[in-house]
Amino acid sequence: MKILHTSDWHLGKYLYRKKRYDEFKKFLDWLYETIETEKIDALLVAGDIFDNTTPSNSAQNLYYKFLAKVSQGYCSNIVITAGNHDSPSFLDAPYQVLEALNIFVISSADDDTPEKEIVVLKDKNGKPEAVVCAVPFLRERDIRKSSTAGETSEDKENQLLKSIKEHYRKISSIGEEKIKKIEEKEKRKIPLITMGHLFTSGGSTTENDGVRELYIGNIKHISPDIFSSSSAYTALGHLHIPQTAGGKEDIRYSGSPLPMNFGEAEQNKSVVIIEFNQEMKKQIVQKPVPEFQKLIQIKGSFEHIIDEIEKLKMGNSNAWLEIEYTGKEIIAGLKDELDKAAEDTNLEILRVINKKVIDKVLSRDSESETLETLTETEVFIRRLDAEDMPEEQKNKMLELYKEVLLSLDQEPEER
Repeated sequence: MKILHTSDWHLGKYLYRKKRYDEFKKFLDWLYETIETEKIDALLVAGDIFDNTTPSNSAQNLYYKFLAKVSQGYCSNIVITAGNHDSPSFLDAPYQVLEALNIFVISSADDDTPEKEIVVLKDKNGKPEAVVCAVPFLRERDIRKSSTAGETSEDKENQLLKSIKEHYRKISSIGEEKIKKIEEKEKRKIPLITMGHLFTSGGSTTENDGVRELYIGNIKHISPDIFSSSSAYTALGHLHIPQTAGGKEDIRYSGSPLPMNFGEAEQNKSVVIIEFNQEMKKQIVQKPVPEFQKLIQIKGSFEHIIDEIEKLKMGNSNAWLEIEYTGKEIIAGLKDELDKAAEDTNLEILRVINKKVIDKVLSRDSESETLETLTETEVFIRRLDAEDMPEEQKNKMLELYKEVLLSLDQEPEER
């Protein structure tokens, strides 16, 4: 059988208020064609389907049209787990309709009903081909029912980490038992697959990549050893850079299929295809995702920036640009000058970072319209730094602020 692993679509995401509907549509069209061409038997989507908990109508339309199209094609099974950006209740709402189409959505964990995270993949004749331990993003309220009075942040972190490990062990144990029963009945071997949406230790990220940490403290440092050694492949989501976890080839992040910001612009985006033969030997291949919209960062002096824009104009580029001016002179009206340089072209300047002006503004602690050059999180961190409060409290405030951002990414009319 052939399995395709992808994650972190972030449907509905904006890039500095620039809509990306066409990019997402092109990716999903490409993904459908890949599924058909490669004869994919099962599609695994490991979380962060949407960019926030209240996806726009256009994002929802992309999602449901894609699922309907794939379910009518070659692929026999689709398994979707929720990520930290997703709303469990939203994903879960149409589960009965989707399940009738062999689309299994696991939106949240519950230690009282762990078996709901076990999915048996079947071929077109109804014969089992694999068992999936489909673990969604683990929220504290789902796996830790109570806390101890007087518990410190460190205690809370340790207990949460323990609960995460125990949950994966429990689900793996149920999956292994299910495999055993199927193999005894079918008289043949089938693979155990694990899905997860979390930050494993040693994972690589890029600056401002939107990988929000909703766990406290250093809870992101979870060892890949929590995954069962019985699992033939572990499909992970959350980190946007395609990579293995713990140096193990069969524990992988597929990465986001589109660059989520300019820091990811030079990354080679991909999906992962895993093929098992009858002897249970597997082949793992990263399949590159085409670039649907060029993103370019330009950094340097004013003269260098203008030269780079001229080169792009000569090539008739339609790239979106993020420009960082690092020259020594303070240039008033920098953005207007750059917009003028890109006039009558297909180039779009989405963000201009004027470090000299930012430094000057921050040094005199003045409110200024140049705050548009900072991200929301950067502004909040600056505000926290201006307060006299313990570091632990600052970290907690930042975590709470990031949770609030989950519901504020879309413009109001697009919710």
